[in-house]
Amino acid sequence: MTQTPSEVESPDAPRLAARLGLFDATMMVMGGIVGAGVFMNPYVVAQRLHSPVMILAVWCAGGAIAMLGAFIYAELGDRIPQTGGQYEYLRQSLHPVFGFMYGWALLLVIQTGGMAAVTVTFARYFLELTQVHASEHMVVIVTLALLTAINCLGVQMGGRLQSLLMVLKIAAIAALVGAGFFFVAKPQPLLHPVLDRPMSWDLVTALGAAMVPVLFSYGGWQTTNFIAGEIRNPRKNLTRALVIGVAGVVVLYVCVNIVCLRTLGVAALAKTSVPASAVMMTVAGERGARLIALGIAISTVGFLSQSVLTGPRVYFAMAEDGLFFRSVAYLTRRTRVPVVAIVLQSVWAVVIALSGKYEQILNFQAPIDFTFFGLSACCLFVLRRRDRGAAPAGERGFRVPWHPFSTAVFVLACWFIVANALWRYPVNSSIGFVILIVGLPVYAMWARRQKGEEGR
Repeated sequence: MTQTPSEVESPDAPRLAARLGLFDATMMVMGGIVGAGVFMNPYVVAQRLHSPVMILAVWCAGGAIAMLGAFIYAELGDRIPQTGGQYEYLRQSLHPVFGFMYGWALLLVIQTGGMAAVTVTFARYFLELTQVHASEHMVVIVTLALLTAINCLGVQMGGRLQSLLMVLKIAAIAALVGAGFFFVAKPQPLLHPVLDRPMSWDLVTALGAAMVPVLFSYGGWQTTNFIAGEIRNPRKNLTRALVIGVAGVVVLYVCVNIVCLRTLGVAALAKTSVPASAVMMTVAGERGARLIALGIAISTVGFLSQSVLTGPRVYFAMAEDGLFFRSVAYLTRRTRVPVVAIVLQSVWAVVIALSGKYEQILNFQAPIDFTFFGLSACCLFVLRRRDRGAAPAGERGFRVPWHPFSTAVFVLACWFIVANALWRYPVNSSIGFVILIVGLPVYAMWARRQKGEEGR
């Protein structure tokens, strides 16, 4: 087995500490999925489909695909329970270049672009709710600085904060759902009409277009796999956390959409860009709208906290493998967290947020992300082929139900998103892939440097 640079240099060097249990890991999975989107995205789907049955059907279908993703990542995490998650799956199953390209895109675009957008969203809600006399940029900097500092104090501290914020998110969603179920005077129909247009190719394309924002909303479960090395008994707890967490989010999302449709109806839902606020305004007036705005602010900072905690573990793993600056693999002896990697990611997120370019980045973020989702699922085919017949059935860990068919469905769904983005937004999508191509010579440079050090 190849030793990491830190193991070679100092056997007594601090290692990542496994301090997160099942509850923390489950809250991490849910926190990586649930952001502000659950409070806003229902209207996007309602603009593309005009039947409550069809709208709920695509949210259920998206939930089923998300569960397939959870199953796939649960098996990958069981087979390779190492820090870095997706980076390690790609590196060990396909080729190190795929792992590096994923980490490259994660740092430059995927994780930091999402963090920048979420931080700006939080800043706007915070200023509106508190009426504090401060600039949006100042709130962005202070928020990321605080979350960075907390996560540098140790994974247990960061995990506790994330668990608390996720519980508050669930409470906010429960309040929205409860209001929509019990305090709506004239509920709108949910069971008719079934179809909003005749069976045709137009119906198929409309369903496909509606699935895009739904699958985006369900994304994010994979980030908990980044911290597998800091979860106690990861083969057991990470697997359970993925399945329980994604199932919990599916229930929350479907309930929110039922409430939005029941309270507003399809037509009114399609006309508002703030459906959660519209529901609470209908049920409880201005006070209800402000309450849900507070819930959205908590949800955004919770999502941000999870991103600050999880992403740096990928850059840490890359640095340990000699594919990034060695300093990024530095761990403090007391907290045993990759503080340089955490600070690096937050600083780059601040740069993107202050530059105002995060909206453009989000436009080409999704195709890259879903490309790697599909590639990661393909790793399962490689790993299954490698160990075919290698272990008796009784010794096997978690296995994806109905593989290879279920895994193939997930891969096709991911690459459908990529193809749709390339078709609808060719310029923005191409920019993302240009960023990936630029990473190839960077990988070649680090790989040559790594070989040179090994040869000494």
